[in-house]
Amino acid sequence: MSQSVTLQRGQAVDFYGRLEEKVREHQSGAALLFLYCEDQPGTESCVQQFVDQLPGVETEVLRDESTGVLAVVMPGFTLDAAHYQALLLKQQLQSRLQQADPRITLAAVQEAPSMQTMKQMAETARLSTSSDIHIFTEEDTGSAQSRILIVDQDKAVREFLQIRLTMQGYETLEAVDGLEALELIPKWEPDLVLTELNLYGIDGLPFIHHIQQLDMKHPPKIVVLTEKRVEQTISQCFQSGVDDYVTKPFSPVELDARIRRCLH
Repeated sequence: MSQSVTLQRGQAVDFYGRLEEKVREHQSGAALLFLYCEDQPGTESCVQQFVDQLPGVETEVLRDESTGVLAVVMPGFTLDAAHYQALLLKQQLQSRLQQADPRITLAAVQEAPSMQTMKQMAETARLSTSSDIHIFTEEDTGSAQSRILIVDQDKAVREFLQIRLTMQGYETLEAVDGLEALELIPKWEPDLVLTELNLYGIDGLPFIHHIQQLDMKHPPKIVVLTEKRVEQTISQCFQSGVDDYVTKPFSPVELDARIRRCLH
């Protein structure tokens, strides 16, 4: 995985992590606004100026550097009140920035959504083909892609799995060792961890145990993909709660089927 790709993914994790922290600061609920305005310098400063004049709102405008999506937490705002302010913001951007065509997604939340849900909200704004403000509801979350974290120190294996799983419609992220994986899992919240047992730093059963001990609302499924064929190791993995165990060399078709079975 190239350094640029690693940096972009790290920036995304940091963006949604900061956003989650800001939502958690407001226990009475908040509105979330995601905005994307393609190729329009000055958009962020205009949005910040607008937010600064909102009554009762003390927050910064967050920017995902990898996509250009802006996000604002509006504490105490109902969906209707946030929608009205979003309309005013849209008009202000169009009057101040030549040819501005902002895409906006709104949601009202009582607690911090998962990173996956917030990313889907942001992508709804960025990929929208309509200038209408999109109200994000629970029904929208049903179309979210399943997330798979690939953990393997072999670059060729990671790249093959990333291409294969992306073609199957999954969203993927890669980690080169167990320590990096344990840092990414609670931030990125994958649905499934596909991991080798031979890893740097921490590996094997201790790595599996650490995944299961993470403080997460929805712990990921775990599929082992490894060169280890010792029956005792296989037995210990299943006893430790691993959902499936696949040995290398493996059949990509069989791996696809086993992943689908775990996720559904």
